[in-house]
This record gives sequence, structure tokens and C-alpha cells, in this order.
Amino acid sequence: MSEHRPSASISPEFALLGFLAQRPAHGYDLHQRLVTELGEIWHIRLSQTYNILNRLETQGMITSRLQKQDKLPDRHIFELTPAGLKRFEDWLHTPTPCSVRAIRVEFTTRLYFARAGDPRLARELIAEQTRTVEQGIARIETALGRCSPDQAFNRLGLQLRIAQLRIILDWLKQCEVTLGLVEV
Repeated sequence: MSEHRPSASISPEFALLGFLAQRPAHGYDLHQRLVTELGEIWHIRLSQTYNILNRLETQGMITSRLQKQDKLPDRHIFELTPAGLKRFEDWLHTPTPCSVRAIRVEFTTRLYFARAGDPRLARELIAEQTRTVEQGIARIETALGRCSPDQAFNRLGLQLRIAQLRIILDWLKQCEVTLGLVEV
């Protein structure tokens, strides 16, 4: 997987698929879970949630059925299809690129679902992400070593990326402690 992916590939669709892997739900419930449980990671409007659900249904990742309600409009209950479950599981086991934004959004979302399903998987994800970040730091340090002293702004940019990734390494250790995956 490439280290640099377009930011458009980071989508809350995997969070929605993850919630549906846990249990079928209607759109408003899915949106509320996203806001309540991952709202500091994903900032999404209700209309965006429904747009994503419609796209996932068109792609065959989810299905919906109407649920009748007394004195209220019918609502759609969404469920994962086998293809949707495979897509979610493939994503769950794919390493996150060495990018601060991707780690903040994608990795944290992966970690949420991994811990909910299997704490061992959460530990494995943290270990894999730690290796990925360490490799990223090494690549950037190599680039910094090749950067001539007169390229001050290129050097500053590389130094900033290294500093950010070192903070991420500390944060990954804190994830293990906070989630009770290691002893303090």
C-alpha cells in the first residue's frame, strides 16, 4: 500500500459498515452512534450518513428493509451483506499509511472496532502501526540526510513530519495503556 493516499479515500463508510457488522440499524441510529462514539474523529452531517448508506446499498455492501412504525413514518433498517462484511474486515486488517491525518482518523476508527471485537487484534494493530510509523520516520530521516543545508524549508518540513510521527509513537504507547492492553 502506498504511503500517500488521497485524503478522499478516508471515509466514514467503514465506521458505518463496522456498526452494521455489530448489528442491523436504521440510518438515524447509525448517525447517532457515529456522533456519540466517534464524533471527535468523524464530523459528518445526517444527510452525509444517508448518502453513504445509499451508495453502500447501491454497491451491494448493505441491504435495507422497511420497518413499520405506529404513528411514525416507516424506516429503513440496514444490514451488511457478505460483500459488505468482507469489505469491512479487509479494511480492518489493512495497515494505515504513515500520515498524521490517516492515523488520527482511519487508525483510531480501526482500533475502535478491533477492540470491540477482539482485544488481541487491537494489540496487533497498535504493534503494526508502530512498525509502520518507525519505518516512516526512518524514510524521512534518510530524506532529511540527503537534503542540502541550503534547502531550509524542505528541511523544516521534513523535521516537522519527524517530530509529528515521534509524538504518534508516544500516543500509540498511550493507546495500549488507556485501552488496558498492557500493564502500566
